Amino acid sequence: MNLLMTFIQKAIGQGVAILFGATGEIVTEKSGNLNLGIPGIMYMGGISGLMGAFFYENGKENPNGFVGLLIAFLATLIVSALGGLIYSFLTITLRANQNVVGLALTTFGVGFGNFFGGSISKLAGGVGQISVQTTAAAFRAKIPGLSAIPVIGDLLFSYGFLTYLSVILAVCMTYFLKKTRRGLNLRAVGESPATADAAGINVSKYKYIATVTGAAIAGLGGLYFVMEYLGGTWSNNGFGDRGWLAIALVILALWNPDHSIWGSFLFGGLYILYIYLPGLTRATQELCKMLPYVVTIIVLVITSKRNKQENQPPASLGEAYFREDR
Repeated sequence: MNLLMTFIQKAIGQGVAILFGATGEIVTEKSGNLNLGIPGIMYMGGISGLMGAFFYENGKENPNGFVGLLIAFLATLIVSALGGLIYSFLTITLRANQNVVGLALTTFGVGFGNFFGGSISKLAGGVGQISVQTTAAAFRAKIPGLSAIPVIGDLLFSYGFLTYLSVILAVCMTYFLKKTRRGLNLRAVGESPATADAAGINVSKYKYIATVTGAAIAGLGGLYFVMEYLGGTWSNNGFGDRGWLAIALVILALWNPDHSIWGSFLFGGLYILYIYLPGLTRATQELCKMLPYVVTIIVLVITSKRNKQENQPPASLGEAYFREDR
């Protein structure tokens, strides 16, 4: 029983960063933009939040955890949104190839994170010496009272606020996309920008806002991983393939943010399953790590066979929009 509880908690912990990334990418893709730069943006968000907290704590004799949290949170949102703005300018305004720009942004973002991560490590005295424990403790603070409930407290109320924020954002984005006029307009832009344009919808505006907002949400996944999961430390290339898992989760969730909630925790469980399976060799461990991608491929095949419109990606996904002169 204790082993199962530990596994579920670890699966949730692994899944939160993936959930932020997937929610942000779903919002972006609903506008017709395929942002493969999400993994890089998560690096940018993570290192920016860590740097904000690091310079704040080192500049104060008695730093306040809540202030450090706010600084880290805002720094992550600003830098992640900037990454989305760069992508938007290149693909929407300049109509550059979305796949190329996205992959370039991922390469840039990983380099950005590793460069500044290494730089502040040297300022801190060496690799592993970065200390933002006060801010990290604020991110990791549990819900008082509820977290002390036996079994249920550990399972549901023993996480930091970013864990709950990831679920809330996914639910809110689902409501926005399905129940509001602006959400309907955004989906129309993703399905047929020419039709949306003819109906008086500002296509470029919706694409910009969705892409920048999606990038900001995805960046919070990097902040979660650095602050809540790692406890305020940095490791170059430490995110692994979580950014790519977030993009794969978009397919598993069938472009629905609420589906990505259970999907992220499933991916989190599959990602660490090899740790809990006895007798695995190094080779079979690597095969286990492939399970999230295998599940995604299976779902993609099944949904393609069923060919339901609501389970398909936006019709204009990955295509630049060229407005015809009328």
